[in-house]
Amino acid sequence: MLHARNLMNVFFVAARWLCVARLCATLGVSAAPVVEFKLPAPPPSGEISTSATTLEPVAEIAAPEPVVEVPAEVSVGRPVRSWLEAQIELARRGFSSGAIDGVGGAQSAAALRAFQETENLAPSGVLDVPTREKLLMRAEPLTTFTLSAADCARLQPLSDTWLGKSAQTALDYETALELVAERAHTSPNLVKRLNPEIDWSAKILPGTVVKVPALGKINVMGVAARLHVKLADRVLQVRDAEDRLLAHFPVSIARKVEKRPVGELHVTVAIANPDYTFDPAVFPESEEAQQLGRKLILPPGPNNPVGVAWIGLDRPGYGIHGTPKPEQVGRTESHGCFRLANWDAQTLLPLVWVGLTVVVDP
Repeated sequence: MLHARNLMNVFFVAARWLCVARLCATLGVSAAPVVEFKLPAPPPSGEISTSATTLEPVAEIAAPEPVVEVPAEVSVGRPVRSWLEAQIELARRGFSSGAIDGVGGAQSAAALRAFQETENLAPSGVLDVPTREKLLMRAEPLTTFTLSAADCARLQPLSDTWLGKSAQTALDYETALELVAERAHTSPNLVKRLNPEIDWSAKILPGTVVKVPALGKINVMGVAARLHVKLADRVLQVRDAEDRLLAHFPVSIARKVEKRPVGELHVTVAIANPDYTFDPAVFPESEEAQQLGRKLILPPGPNNPVGVAWIGLDRPGYGIHGTPKPEQVGRTESHGCFRLANWDAQTLLPLVWVGLTVVVDP
């Protein structure tokens, strides 16, 4: 009986497929089921990836040169999948990790801890599952930027002497790579890895299309009531009247401990694109400065010693400002001021006001 039943089942299945085949022949399509198996292609060497397959925890320190693949499309509202995406999304929210490079280092961990504080998460600095479920992509991670004729016209050599700098019309970008990297809040190495087809050693012409992190304008929500500089952590944070964290930036501090102004200070002035008064007395290590024996006025520009913004404090000679070398912020020391990446100084500038309290902790 069992054998006969199996034969009947086979007969019915065969009859069904015969009917389907006749119908498909009439419609001009194939009745055979198609099953396609695809293995994921290995990422091309030197490209950046923002993709991963799971929400498993990501280690705090990543490899120094990530080899990754950029997805063609990203669903907005899903958790970040890599340190590159995390750095981009944190920057959009006002939590800067310095120059975006796709590597989860100490500054990235500090920015992530700031974000975790705002979400009432354990401030671990680790890109774990609970954090990634809160840090959702607001937009595609990458975009393209087209160099204009005006961009290329800005490029000019930078004198290697103080006197030469003072004679320039502006202390602007030297190269297209520098311009693109600063505009995208990004390390030059990341720009190179995202654009392996571009020869940056050659002259870059107007119309060149460059792939960069998609940040847009950084809008920090809330009203600043206090700036908090943590010397030990080398960070500057913006807080409101209820002590809520509004923004976070890495900062360079004075090399000499005695030049670090611990305590309470106040903002006295905020200036965009300032010029710079070069005082030889501040640079005793410079042989040229000692030979000059006089002050110089250096023109504005991103390669000005104080970058594109100056926030003066009520201690003579001290302020918060940008820098011509944003990748060194938080890693090298200053002569006494608090040094931010140019893009972070620009984000901070509209948040401050004369009289704003600046608390500096050891």
